[in-house]
Amino acid sequence: MSKIILTGDRPTGRLHVGHYVGSLKRRVKLQNSGEFDSIYIMIADAQALTDNADNPEKVRQNIVEVALDYLGCGLDPAKSTLFIQSMVPQLTELSFYYMNLVTVSRLQRNPTVKAEIQMRNFEASIPVGFFTYPISQAADITAFKATTVPVGEDQMPMLEQTREIVHKFNSVYGETLVEPQILLPDNKACLRLPGTDGKAKMSKSLGNCIYLADTEEEVRKKIMSMFTDPNHIRVEDPGCVEGNPVFIYLDAFSRPEHFAEFLPEYAGLDELKEHYRRGGLGDVKVKKFLNNVMQSELAPIRERRKKWEKDIPAVYEILREGSQKAEAVAAQTLADVRSAMKINYFDDGALIKEQIEKYK
Repeated sequence: MSKIILTGDRPTGRLHVGHYVGSLKRRVKLQNSGEFDSIYIMIADAQALTDNADNPEKVRQNIVEVALDYLGCGLDPAKSTLFIQSMVPQLTELSFYYMNLVTVSRLQRNPTVKAEIQMRNFEASIPVGFFTYPISQAADITAFKATTVPVGEDQMPMLEQTREIVHKFNSVYGETLVEPQILLPDNKACLRLPGTDGKAKMSKSLGNCIYLADTEEEVRKKIMSMFTDPNHIRVEDPGCVEGNPVFIYLDAFSRPEHFAEFLPEYAGLDELKEHYRRGGLGDVKVKKFLNNVMQSELAPIRERRKKWEKDIPAVYEILREGSQKAEAVAAQTLADVRSAMKINYFDDGALIKEQIEKYK
């Protein structure tokens, strides 16, 4: 069986460092590993419209922003297929058929859906499209026969629902769809990067993000104003590392070579943490180190992004070609699904012959 990756992002804004450590960095590594036969990276505009139907311009403008972030991070159109979800109409038809395999109560139990509904204050009036987006996501994954879906842990319930749909479809109609496996970030600190304000999740809507497209100065300002341990008031005070966003970011981004270059008086992160815990280490010094670490990571991303910004027509051409390739693959899966469901009336020669014999 071919090894295939499908993953993507909603174009509701520029991508941030939470996206980067949670999935983008891993995608580039997987892309360059040579272990996968095909990699599909989707800009999920149709899914974004489920809670932005009254603001399509927001989605429209962010298509290219997400594409630029992808290219800036190192996703290579020669190795990965970058495409726009709405340009692959087969995904909508697959979603429609899968709806018959999922109950309303099952959708209501999906923890990710429940959390997203609460966050958007949709409890009283849930758009049907938003409510059913786990089914749409299953269509996205199965359309490309994806074997691997690299996402953050908050998407685990979504992938489990996809696996249930695949199992149900194959049980009813015969082995047709591929059951995917989730691939979580290998760095535990990347599973959930908090916002710069200390809130549990970095979110575009909460304004607590460091964006991949931020300038060097914007990144510095955000880091220097980050929430830390509120009880660590004076340098000599003992500080708490656990739950401290600055140290969580260091867990996610810092490497031994960063200490050798930017903070040689410490052997590594464990020694820095221990000093902070016992007191005598100020937040400013730790934040300055984090800024150096982040700048070294983000500088090449910014540089690549700026090069692509100068050739926007080429970016759209990459998306157009990728969408055409994705549509051809999804069309073949849809043909397999229609055949399994016995709704491929005009392609089923045996059915036509049977009807001819029946009415002789």
